[in-house]
Formats: sequence, C-alpha cells, structure tokens
Amino acid sequence: MAQLFNRLLLINNKGRSIMSKINKLFAIFISTLLVTFSANSVEVKFGHVGKPGSLFSASVDHFAKLANKRLGSKGKVSVFGSSQLGKDKQGMQKLKLGTVNMWLPSSVMASIHDEFGVFDMPFIIKNRSHMNKVEKQVLPGMFKNLEAKTGYKVIAVWENGFRHITNNVRAINSPGDLKGIKLRTPKSKWRVKMFQSYGANPTPMAFSEVFTALKTGTMDGQENPYAQIASAKFQEVQKYLSITGHVYTPAYVTVHKDHWNKLPADVRKILEKSAKDTQKFVYKEAASLEKSLLGVIKGAGVKVNTANKDAFIKASKGIYDQFASEVSTGGSLIKKVSSLAK
Repeated sequence: MAQLFNRLLLINNKGRSIMSKINKLFAIFISTLLVTFSANSVEVKFGHVGKPGSLFSASVDHFAKLANKRLGSKGKVSVFGSSQLGKDKQGMQKLKLGTVNMWLPSSVMASIHDEFGVFDMPFIIKNRSHMNKVEKQVLPGMFKNLEAKTGYKVIAVWENGFRHITNNVRAINSPGDLKGIKLRTPKSKWRVKMFQSYGANPTPMAFSEVFTALKTGTMDGQENPYAQIASAKFQEVQKYLSITGHVYTPAYVTVHKDHWNKLPADVRKILEKSAKDTQKFVYKEAASLEKSLLGVIKGAGVKVNTANKDAFIKASKGIYDQFASEVSTGGSLIKKVSSLAK
C-alpha cells in the first residue's frame, strides 16, 4: 500500500511539473503575442475643440467606435475633445508636426487656405441638400489645391452647422442692430470682414475662451450653431438669441499627407471609409440637435427672435464683391456654389 501511495505521489508531482511548464510556455506565448500586437498596432490621435454634447463630440465619438471595430488589432482611434490637445490653430500645427493624426477644423480653414472663405459668404449654402451637391462638385478641386499648397488632406466632410447670433445687448433683427456690439468670431478673416460690414466690432477668439469672455463682458456676444451654443452653456451667460442662419459651416476631417502616408495602407483605408460613412450619422444628428437644443436655449430664459433674413442678404453684397476681387478663384467659386442651389 505504501509503495502504491508513493507511486501515485510521484505521478502527481510529475503532472504538476508538466502543468507548470505548460503554464510558463503559455505565459511566454501570451507575452510574445502582446509584444507583437503592440509593435504592429497603431494609435490614431483625433483631436477637436467640441465640448461634450456638441455635434463635434458626437461625430468624432461615432467615428471612433466605427473605426475601432473595423481596425481590430491593427490599431485604435483615441479621441481628445474639449481642446485637450490645443485650440484649432495649435491642433492644425500638431497635424503638420505629426504629434496628432487627425483634426476636425471648421471656420479656421478659411485662414489656412483662402478658397474656404467661400463658406463665410452669408447665406450662400441654403440647406444640406445644397451642401451635398457642393461637396461632390466643388470641394474636390478645393481639397486638391489645399493639399498642394499646405500638405493638409481632407478625407471626409462633416458638419458644424448653421450659425446664429447670441448677445447681451439687444435682439438682432437687422444688420444695423449689430452696431457697436463686441462679437466673438472664429479665426476667419472673412467672418470678421462680414460682421465689420454689418457694423459690429468682431474679435477672433478661441472657442475655449468664449464662455469666460461672455460672462465677464469682454465680449457682448458670439455666433455659433445651436449645438455649440448649448454644449458650451452660452445660454447661461447670454440674454438674446437671434435666429439668422447667416453662415453654414462644414467640418473637415483633416490629416497631413506627410504623416498620413506613413500609416499602413490598410489602416488608412479603414479610417477614410469610416470617416466617410460617419457623414450620414452627422447629418441626422445635426438635424435632431437643431430641433431639441433650441428648446434647451429657450428653457434657460434666453429671449429668441427670428431676424430679417432679407435685410441681411441685402447688406451682404459688399462682402461677396470683396471676396471675388481679393481671392483669385473667389468669383468662380461663388458662381459655382450659388448655381448648385437651383
């Protein structure tokens, strides 16, 4: 009996030794697998200035979820919103340096390449159907010129939205009501020129600084789509919202060719397709937010009025003429974009 017990004990010890070796081999295999994954996996940093609850935030988050599902072990999109990686100017510079892979600029593009100022022409974009035609028939040429001049490459078009004016002085019914109002604008010289022509005192300022400027009175007002207004809580520091829809601003999913081309081809293909596929979600979300967020702004006690659109259109002829004369392709761009509204 004792011999049988010792034999069983020996077998058991040998079994444990074999299992121990198997466990060690398995651990080495997993470790090697993880190292291989780490070496081959790509982190794609996507930055933007949108606050949580904004259209920018919803758009980039949707894209990241879609892209990451498709990328699998090839890589991962990491999102940095709320200006975590800097304001638009810094973000675009980081794209050029390669410290960030993707950025979502909007109005600032007019300061990077003059042709994008066409979207600062008041009321030139009538609706999303019109914008869809412009994307297909006008933007490809603009994107080609942008890449040749700056190295920036746009891989998809999303939306910032139709812009409206808020302020603490008075309701804006016509351009004359803007006289003397200190108005924050994005860094777009054509947006500045437009509001100067209306009699306002426009000042370019980073989006992340606007709330404080409005609260302290450094600025009287600002202009943005409902999604940006509500997500940044401007309704808490503004008395009036005037529905103007004076400008429709696209958003551009942007990379820099020097660093974009260093990513594996299959990763680039997945990212570009996912960005384009996200557009349908963006337009649907934008339309939904336009309806719901106006109620949020009204609910905060902001007085809302609909401005005299015809008066603004009449007052905007000068800015169209100036764009056509100062930008070499300005006149033809205005003509092309306007013709597609019919």
